[in-house]
Amino acid sequence: MKKLALLLVILISITACSEKESNLIVSGEIKGLKKGTLYLQKIRDTLLVNVDSVIINGDPGFRMETYIESPQIMYLYLEKVDNNRYDDRIDFFADKGEVSIKTKLDKFETSAEIVGSVNQEKLMEYRKMISRFNDQNLDLIKDSFEAEKAEDEEKLMEIDKKYDRLLKRKYLYTVNFAINNKDHEIAPYLALSEVFDANIKYLDTIYTSLAPKVKKSKYGEELKDFLKERRKQEKLEEKVEDQSGEENS
Repeated sequence: MKKLALLLVILISITACSEKESNLIVSGEIKGLKKGTLYLQKIRDTLLVNVDSVIINGDPGFRMETYIESPQIMYLYLEKVDNNRYDDRIDFFADKGEVSIKTKLDKFETSAEIVGSVNQEKLMEYRKMISRFNDQNLDLIKDSFEAEKAEDEEKLMEIDKKYDRLLKRKYLYTVNFAINNKDHEIAPYLALSEVFDANIKYLDTIYTSLAPKVKKSKYGEELKDFLKERRKQEKLEEKVEDQSGEENS
């Protein structure tokens, strides 16, 4: 009987853990949408999975909910079912509470107005600045194409230098943005998604600056693990170089 009672307690505990109460509500409206399916998605073990969905049939408004352990990037995916198809996906930084997403069918991603967490506000601020770097990059690509067409080697070398400087500025801006927002989960997220291949000292500086609660967050833990792997990889590369040097000497 004692074993049976213990088994029941374990089963009840497992059920309670798998049915955690929702702590995130995502609602909004898609103007122009008459029929289709919306999916609320997130990354789980490197895979994009659906955590909730709603069928749109006439009313463009929607409401979905789920449970999240920590602030993270999530996605609103639209799958239409009529001939005028605009399948698309909006990403946003979700946190416990409510997120409002209002957009238009014909400009599903670009016209999205998202109101929610502080992390989302910071993400929009960051992307606004990064778009300027991207515009400059497009200008350099255009100049490079014209220089290649004119077979102007000197101009191409000058453009390459400008590109390197632009890339360094973009990386330094991202690192500084992350450090200046060390109290928010967007800091480790940017380190992992935007400057993961930067010098490890920059990544380590970001991680060291993080507030304790952010270090314990989803992206804080992932950055910690990523740094461990980077250090192992660099030590391995140094060992290979040393062995190669000894063989050549």
